[in-house]
Amino acid sequence: MSGFHLNLSLMTPGHFRQAWRLPHADPLAYLDIDYFQRLAKIAEDAKIDAVFLGDGPALRGEIEEAPGTGIDPLVLLGSVAAVTKNLGVVITSSTTYNSPYNLARRFQALDHVTKGRAAVNIVTTGTPAAAANFGLTDHPEKETRYRRAWEFLDVVTRLWDSWEPDWLIADKSTGRYADTDKIHRIDHEGEFFAVAGPLPVAPGPQGRPVVVQAGGSEGGLKLAGDFADVVFTVAQTQAKAVAFRDDIRRRAAEAGRHPDDVKISLGVVVLVAATEAEARRREQELYDLLPIDRLTTVLLGNLGLPADSFGPDDPITAADLPDTVPTGAFSTGFSISTRALIAESPRTPRELIHQGAGGSGHRLLVGSAEQVADDLTSWYEAGTADGFTIMPAETAVDLENFTTLVVPILQERGLFQKDYTAPTLRARFGLPFPADRAVESLPA
Repeated sequence: MSGFHLNLSLMTPGHFRQAWRLPHADPLAYLDIDYFQRLAKIAEDAKIDAVFLGDGPALRGEIEEAPGTGIDPLVLLGSVAAVTKNLGVVITSSTTYNSPYNLARRFQALDHVTKGRAAVNIVTTGTPAAAANFGLTDHPEKETRYRRAWEFLDVVTRLWDSWEPDWLIADKSTGRYADTDKIHRIDHEGEFFAVAGPLPVAPGPQGRPVVVQAGGSEGGLKLAGDFADVVFTVAQTQAKAVAFRDDIRRRAAEAGRHPDDVKISLGVVVLVAATEAEARRREQELYDLLPIDRLTTVLLGNLGLPADSFGPDDPITAADLPDTVPTGAFSTGFSISTRALIAESPRTPRELIHQGAGGSGHRLLVGSAEQVADDLTSWYEAGTADGFTIMPAETAVDLENFTTLVVPILQERGLFQKDYTAPTLRARFGLPFPADRAVESLPA
């Protein structure tokens, strides 16, 4: 049996956002670069493939009760890459609030600087408050955001392909450095962008940085099938995860790609300790901190139910749900995942919030190292994913516990690498080197 990839989320204080209230926690850790560099070195010692950080270009209202996303992830993870040699960095960037040329150039540069460890996590941004930060009166609706995202990634990938591999001449006797017939404009004019190109620098070691994408709506699924190298997803049941992976592979094939050229990374919130009893004690500590009434309101809204229709301990049945995921749901993927749980049996908001890791929406996995390893093994063998993005419940504790307690078990089972197998993130994920595109050459 072949092994799977492992990424680690650095979200701080953790995917239980109230973890900063625990007695030992540092409320300002999310702004401490020394803290992140220490975690990155722990991850690299465990041969973790990459670290990941979510982000959004606006301050959300939750700052009243928990830290926000913190330092710009390009700056933070660039610093992390500087103190590691093999660890990949997955950096969240918005297609709604960026330009494709600048993003393509930044990540091309990062791929050079990291020697092939750069990945961009493409999001369309679901936070309406972001619009006012970029001079817009209204946040674009979801269908428009995904239509823009498709064109954005089309432009970005063409820019990354704008230099052919054999562009270099470097003939010192003639003084001819580059073959400009091998460097191409893209001259794109579309609905959202007009970009001439090319980029001012040749591709990095990966040919293109790795493209990571998440999104459960139709627009997100099309984006994944057409462009994504890795799809980050959510699932509360194995059946739903298998169906999602099969769907993405089918979409990739329909886009003319090999199904194996897109990998599924399943997000799992992990709380692990030396014993199950200790893990359960810590779990209860985190549960006791949850603002259950506010999280109930958020949950009901994501399911398309009125805010006052259910209390925290009122069971929700499948018959109570609208026929389809509401267009106003913050996350289609999270809504679908939660609906799958309710379809199995009625659940109260409190139960759903607990199973969704305190409102994060991802599946919560609690236990000893052996139990966590057994669970990941089971899900992998069921064909749910090509690997996992581990999201620590309390990052300062669970990241190190996972790497020191769980990873050695997975390595002994032959499920995870004992050493880095390739210098680039693309190669370690088993992704193909990008094929060249035929585009126009620079004018003479």
